[in-house]
Amino acid sequence: MTGTHIAYFHLCHRKLWLFHNSIQMEHTSELVAEGKFIGETSYPQRAERWQEIQIEGIKIDHYDAVQHIVREVKKSNKKEEAHIAQVKYYLHVLRRNGIAATKAILEYPKLRITEEVTLTPEDAAEVTQWEQEVEAIISREVCPLVINKPMCKKCAYYDFCYTA
Repeated sequence: MTGTHIAYFHLCHRKLWLFHNSIQMEHTSELVAEGKFIGETSYPQRAERWQEIQIEGIKIDHYDAVQHIVREVKKSNKKEEAHIAQVKYYLHVLRRNGIAATKAILEYPKLRITEEVTLTPEDAAEVTQWEQEVEAIISREVCPLVINKPMCKKCAYYDFCYTA
């Protein structure tokens, strides 16, 4: 399970199921490409100061091992709930593997804002529940139905879901 699984769980169960089953449309989205560009170019000095961690299927680009902080760069805060869930998942996985993780900082360079995220014991229990729910969704034999929400219009999977 990856951070993307957790983020998609909070956005759309159909998108989660499709992504997990190797139907990945992100490569066709200009918005996804813009987000990757922002993430790669906003803080070029970070690679020298902080490390990348790959553990249990997750990849954290910027981990400050001295202050025990995860830093995640996002394009916009429109999907803030999913972003918060993703970094809480990162903190949970790090702690589960004995790696100190005090907080995460979500950074939105285009908006020039940051948001601090911590993981309480209650949050950790909730993350465990998310993991179980994600497993239930991705193990279904049939793809979940289209959710038909305004955010769908900008989704990389829009054509897949809405064109016959």
